[in-house]
Amino acid sequence: MLDRHSIESARKKAILMLADARIAATEKEVATMEIADFGLNQLQNQGLEIIVYENNDRYCAKELILFPYQTCPEHRHPDRDSVKGKMETFRCRWGKVFLYVFGEPDQAIQAVIPIGSEKYYTVFHEIELNPGGQYTIPSDTLHWFQGGPEGAIVSEFSSTSHDESDVFTDPNIKRVE
Repeated sequence: MLDRHSIESARKKAILMLADARIAATEKEVATMEIADFGLNQLQNQGLEIIVYENNDRYCAKELILFPYQTCPEHRHPDRDSVKGKMETFRCRWGKVFLYVFGEPDQAIQAVIPIGSEKYYTVFHEIELNPGGQYTIPSDTLHWFQGGPEGAIVSEFSSTSHDESDVFTDPNIKRVE
């Protein structure tokens, strides 16, 4: 679990990245920004900073902030009861993001897999997103992503988000505490 200093340091860094990208965030959005370390306590390597603009029973909109080479670990959004799993569209707004999904694996990927977690990364079809680039991930699809050398800011537009239902390849991950 992250200590208060680590959380505030990550929040300040994310705010600076948003400012560099000229993406406005309200005081409330900054105050409620989620600093997700997935219970691994490796925020710089495996983590994500998230601003949720809206999440209701029909749709969700978020800003995902990734520090340089910070990775959101491999996961999927399965069906929940009789509701289809989350479908999401990522649109890169700033920096570069490397997205990995099921498909023909690339021979050499650009991302750096976090040391000690290699066995939990299994899909290697690479999609590089630069500002303005976007990709839609179908529901229940394994995927993971990583910020490039400067990091990345990605807008996520999706069906309703139920983070507690996400299934991660790494059984040590705790998405919601």
